[in-house]
Amino acid sequence: MRQEHGSPDSELRYRRVAAELREAIIAGEYATGAKLPPEGTLAERYGVSRGTIRHALAVLRSDGLVTSRRGTPRTVLGGPRAQSFSELLSFTNWARSIGETPGGRLDRVVRRPAEPFEAGQLGLEPGAEVYLVLRLRTLSGEPVMVERSLYPARVGALVAELPPDVVSHTEALVTHGVLFTDADHTIDLAWADSDDARLLECPPGQVLLRERRRTTDPAGVPVEWSEDRYLPGTIAFTVHNSVATSTLGRRHRPGTATPGA
Repeated sequence: MRQEHGSPDSELRYRRVAAELREAIIAGEYATGAKLPPEGTLAERYGVSRGTIRHALAVLRSDGLVTSRRGTPRTVLGGPRAQSFSELLSFTNWARSIGETPGGRLDRVVRRPAEPFEAGQLGLEPGAEVYLVLRLRTLSGEPVMVERSLYPARVGALVAELPPDVVSHTEALVTHGVLFTDADHTIDLAWADSDDARLLECPPGQVLLRERRRTTDPAGVPVEWSEDRYLPGTIAFTVHNSVATSTLGRRHRPGTATPGA
């Protein structure tokens, strides 16, 4: 095993190993309560020294992902639930796929004219009628996300007629012939507004993970513009890309994440 201590990139090595182990935990490769392989096994797997592995595990320990017992295999304490963008799943179907019980509480449905940005996302004329649906979403009874879904009138009218205790609006809409087949996602941060604070029982202004999503039907017609705000630590998103093909992108948008955004 090569000596790494004191080398210029030793810190990069242990941080790289920590990042790869963190991704494995988030993706469910190591379940909560599972034992990580021994230090020697990890060192061989990643091609680094045992000292580098110990540094990487210390990072995971400080993040609360593994136990801190040195000399024995570390135990995974758990991580945020992960959802992959490789599949287009509703919140309900995703929750069921990981063994959680999805839930929701309808807060309100508002019919109003679309704002210019909203009209653009839904391919509507400025001022066209839309339906805004605000819901709290839960995993096994635990509040995790506030869902703001904006629908064109033809879809929103169907949602407005659904019973308030319907868990999955997506499943209900499919039975009416509304299909969700493609989506563009944007992930950033937002600060909790009064609705978020009330529904998630968090302080106003708390930083939340925000996913904005524009979903279209098989013909490419927009059927939903959604903004979901998650409590930190409750969920993680995973993306797979390759040199052959990738839809993962980065965009610098200074000043867009503002309080109440």
